Amino acid sequence: MTGLLPFVADLRLVDHHCHGLVSAELDRPAFEAMLTEADTVSPLGTTLFDSLIGLAVRRWCPPVLDLEPHATADEYLTRRAELTASEVNGRFLRATGTGDFLVDGGFLPDQLTSSTELARLAQARAHDIVRLEQVAEAVVWAGTSGVGFADAFSTELEKRTANAVGVKSIAAYRVGLELSGERPTSADVAIAAGNWLADVDAGAPIRLADEVLHRFLVWTGIDLGLPVQFHVGYGDSDVDLHRCNPLLLTDFLRATRRSRVPILLLHNYPFHREAGYLAQVFEHVFVDVGLATHNTGLRSSALIEETLEITPFGKFLFSTDAFGLAELYHVGTLLFRRGLSDFLRKGLDADEFSLADAEHISRLVGIENAQRVYGLDT
Repeated sequence: MTGLLPFVADLRLVDHHCHGLVSAELDRPAFEAMLTEADTVSPLGTTLFDSLIGLAVRRWCPPVLDLEPHATADEYLTRRAELTASEVNGRFLRATGTGDFLVDGGFLPDQLTSSTELARLAQARAHDIVRLEQVAEAVVWAGTSGVGFADAFSTELEKRTANAVGVKSIAAYRVGLELSGERPTSADVAIAAGNWLADVDAGAPIRLADEVLHRFLVWTGIDLGLPVQFHVGYGDSDVDLHRCNPLLLTDFLRATRRSRVPILLLHNYPFHREAGYLAQVFEHVFVDVGLATHNTGLRSSALIEETLEITPFGKFLFSTDAFGLAELYHVGTLLFRRGLSDFLRKGLDADEFSLADAEHISRLVGIENAQRVYGLDT
């Protein structure tokens, strides 16, 4: 991409929230099904290539696979199929210029590359983020009791996070973000876990969806001193978006600020301005725009500019939330660099800040904030 400020183009980024990649070959329906958060390709004759993310893929991805920009979808997918999945994944990951990937492997781990494999393909470093709900569900699957659940979960989480740099909550998908600020008592947890186990014994799937238990999981992560990521806002059709406004976390954020453990609000769209406010007023809150960057395509620069209206520069992090398709890593990173460069160039042209300020902001957002929050080695 031309026109980037050189110090933005050269950043060796830290992608603080992402996922593994599919290593199988994909036909067009399978590719489109992974292009956005939509559950499936529409049976009504539409295509996800007719969207901003679809256009962004056709504009920016073909050159990585030796095609001209704006190749048709069929031309692109034919060329993609000619290469091995490993070759495609490696090319796109290396093209991002990312030095560290923080990988949430808690969703469909058997179908995606691990953090170790991702690091090998990218020729970079990868670090694990542990999904809290997956650990809780594994504990129930292994067998426990209502009274024993808290200790069993705490023990298992400590084991799984021995080499991890953070944990993640998907409470937004299960109960929404209106979490009480009150730390649940042992009795609260035992009762809630007992009710959950009774439902499972009666034939319900092992799927955690209890506000008390989600709070307990997060507090347990906080007790370990690990940064806590929250999915916020935009997601797939399993999300009730009206329950995913980050402002609903206000009581919980007030209750956790004394812990000094970082809380990371992921994605946030269409609540990115609300998230920026929370990052400004709570010292332990940080934000990104994640998967909204590649999904907004042409409009991604506006999204980043709106998020930075009041977000302190030391509280904004880069992430792709790329999942399954290596193209999402490439497009998400490229559009983020463009959006950050556009924002900084506008400030430089208006003499709102100096070149040294702009270079400092780019390092904070692209690298240093994540290094500081997650305790990464430089």
